[in-house]
Amino acid sequence: MDAKNSSKYDLLVVTGPTASGKTSLAAALALKLNGEVISADSRQVYRHMNLGTGKDYNDYVVEGRKIPYHLVDIADPGYKYSVFEYQQDFIKVLADLRSRNVFPVVCGGSGLYIDSVVSGYKMTEVPPDPEFRASLETRSLEELTKILSSYKKLHNRTDTDTKKRAIRAIEIEHFIETGKQIFTDIPEVKPLVTGVLFGRDIRRERISERLKSRLEEGMVDEVKHLLAEGIDPDILVYYGLEYKYITHYITGRISYEEMYTSLETAIHQFAKRQMTWFRGMERRGIKIHWIDGELPMNTKVEQVMELLA
Repeated sequence: MDAKNSSKYDLLVVTGPTASGKTSLAAALALKLNGEVISADSRQVYRHMNLGTGKDYNDYVVEGRKIPYHLVDIADPGYKYSVFEYQQDFIKVLADLRSRNVFPVVCGGSGLYIDSVVSGYKMTEVPPDPEFRASLETRSLEELTKILSSYKKLHNRTDTDTKKRAIRAIEIEHFIETGKQIFTDIPEVKPLVTGVLFGRDIRRERISERLKSRLEEGMVDEVKHLLAEGIDPDILVYYGLEYKYITHYITGRISYEEMYTSLETAIHQFAKRQMTWFRGMERRGIKIHWIDGELPMNTKVEQVMELLA
C-alpha cells in the first residue's frame, strides 16, 4: 500500500505506554506502507539524550533497510521544547511527506503531542515578557497562586509547584487576554490510531528489565556527560524520570539504591499516567485500536494493515 491508494486513512499512529515496543512496530509498518516515521516523543527531540529517552536507532532498521524518521535529535539539551513547536515541526514534516507521496506513521508515547495533531489543537506561542515577569518576581507563591486563579480555574496543580512555573502560567494568561495570539492551523488528517498494550504485570516486567539494561549500557555516564557539558542540573531535573533521579544521584542528593528504586517506581507511575491520557482520548471520541503486545511482530503488522485496508 502507498499513500495515494489509502483513501480511508492518510495517517497512522502507533502509540502505547513506555516499553511497549512501539518504534519497532511503527518502523515495520512504515516499510509496508512506503512510509516514514514521525516521532511523537517529547524527550527524544533532544540530541545526546539517548539512553534516558529510550532512543534505539536499531529499531528503525527493518529487513536490512533503514526507515527514515523525523523529529528526533532536533533540539539541543538544555532547551525547553514545547508542544506548540512540535505542532509547527509536525506540519512541516507532514507537508514534505505528502509532497513526496510518502505515508506518515506517527510513533510515540507523548499523548499530548499525539492528541495535538490528531485532534487539531488550536495553539498559540506565548513570547517571554521580561518586564511583566519582573513585576511578579517579588510576589510570594501564595500571592502568585491568587493572581493566577483570577485568570482561570486552577486545574493543573503543576502550574503552582514553584514561583517560576506560576509566573510563566500568569504570563501566558496575561498574553491570551491581550488578544494578540496567532493560532496554529493544523491540516486536516484522517488518522488510524493504534496502540500496543501488554498486561499490567508484563508491562511492569518490561519496564524494570529495560531500566536495568539501560543502566548497564551507561545511562549514568550519559547524564554525567551532559552535566560536564554545562547543562544546568535543574534543567535535567525538569526533563524528569531518568534525568531527574540520576542527576539527584550524581549531585549527591540521593544514593544509587535510592535512585534506582525511586526511578523504577516513577517509570511505573508514568506508564499509568500515559494509559490515563489514552483513556481520556478515547472518552473524547478518538478510537484507539489496541494491539496485543505479546503477538509476534508479523501478526501485529498484519492486524494493523487489515485495519488500514
